[in-house]
Amino acid sequence: MTPPTARTWARRGHTPTLRVRGRSQRRISIAALACYKQGERSRLIYRTKRHGDHKRGGRRSFTWTDYRDLLTAAHQQLGRPIVLIWDNLNVHKDRRLREFIDTQDWITCYFLPAYAPDLNPVEGIWSLLRRSSQANTAFTDPDHLMSTLRHGLRQIQYRSNLIDGCLAETDLTLTTSRQQGQ
Repeated sequence: MTPPTARTWARRGHTPTLRVRGRSQRRISIAALACYKQGERSRLIYRTKRHGDHKRGGRRSFTWTDYRDLLTAAHQQLGRPIVLIWDNLNVHKDRRLREFIDTQDWITCYFLPAYAPDLNPVEGIWSLLRRSSQANTAFTDPDHLMSTLRHGLRQIQYRSNLIDGCLAETDLTLTTSRQQGQ
């Protein structure tokens, strides 16, 4: 993975360079749910997955069962029904995952428009992660990358104001369809 560069320096007249070793055959995937409810602290629920040598025909991303397990874990952690707003990733629209969602009375699922990353709060999470824990770091091996990603996600997880900011950046608001008791 080529590291993102946030800031760097060099002597005047010398272009800064960052040397990294050859590309790894390994791949790491992350899936996250940004969870919002009016009057409660925002939450971030995530899973990381390390893939072996994906060049030998193995899957290079989360499978529908990984997303199913993430949703089940989120439901157990939150203890209430989930309104899921997803982008149009092909796995999110997988027939088997759709069947799972349709059989669960605690999930209501909506999809964002075809290409609308500006409406997805999780894109803000990825931006925060790249600019904080990944910036200016040449990872020595996949374990170093994985531990840095987990540490960065935990830092975001503990700061609900950052998660709230990701929602605010989309210009979307939380609304409720039920009348609130007065």
